[in-house]
Amino acid sequence: MNIQILIFGFLFGALLNYARLNRYNVISGMATLENLTVAKAIAIAIGVGAILLNIEISLGFASWHVKPFILGGIVLGGLIFGAGMAILGYCPGTLAVSFGEGSLDALTGIIGGLLGGLVFTLLLPSISGILGPDLGKISLASIVGEYNFVFYLAVFVIGALFIIIAFWLQKKDDSKDKKWIYAGIGLAVLNAIVFLTSTTNRPIGASTSYPYTCDLITGTTANSYFEKIATPGNWELIFLAGAFLAGLIFSLIRKDFKLTFIHSKWEEYKGSSAGKRALWSFIGGFILIFGARMAGGCTSGHIISGGMQLAVSSLVFAVFVFTGLLITGKLFYKK
Repeated sequence: MNIQILIFGFLFGALLNYARLNRYNVISGMATLENLTVAKAIAIAIGVGAILLNIEISLGFASWHVKPFILGGIVLGGLIFGAGMAILGYCPGTLAVSFGEGSLDALTGIIGGLLGGLVFTLLLPSISGILGPDLGKISLASIVGEYNFVFYLAVFVIGALFIIIAFWLQKKDDSKDKKWIYAGIGLAVLNAIVFLTSTTNRPIGASTSYPYTCDLITGTTANSYFEKIATPGNWELIFLAGAFLAGLIFSLIRKDFKLTFIHSKWEEYKGSSAGKRALWSFIGGFILIFGARMAGGCTSGHIISGGMQLAVSSLVFAVFVFTGLLITGKLFYKK
């Protein structure tokens, strides 16, 4: 089973690496609206994935894994996660891939994320009140009913709408690069495979591994939260190890592995100080994971995996993530 998870993680990392979706310049470029590659890839992944996954589940090959719509956690966590994503320039999953390529600021972000996960574990009992109310697991299937004409019609219409949005963004981006199309479709197919009851019967995810790892290292395990995240956290840790190997191996094959701390976009806006980049990547990593844990997921585990299930919590989370991302990008990145 661990080898299977590692392989899935490797494929995940390979797809991100292929389309450069893990790169700091690409993700921070989304925050400043100078690069829409991430948004395009997510949109097409959700569109194609929604059709694939909902048919797969209706045929009995997979199960629902809809995240509950915990209003405070989704809204506040989404805004915080988006802010962290803008400052850091990575997502929880892309951190592993970029570190494999030699990005040392990604390592600093990982360390910040580990601390953010630990602090969330410690603070959860005192902040649980602001995370609610829990509105339940709401999705298209729960709203219109499963496996009827209206359900299937809505799945295809919504899926097609996301695909149309992806290509509309392509026109806005004025880019001829098509790698995001193949990577987005690949992420949808990979997620559909991971969802299968015959494989792992769960969605792809990344952020749970951070509190799991740091809680384990520090011995902060005698609490209900660690008991809750122990199994998914271990799964995601192995998955991210595979993603790290993909970044390392493919960068070595391409002969572009390089220890890097300052990326060109950071230097353009923030200068060449390694200390400044280290500080902000640490803060960004901390904020990123803390926000992810408030919301119960991240870009891969919430927006893509949940979006493919047409889960209301995940789609609303995506709205607030991009809101936090764009607001922070506007305020943080000034030449």
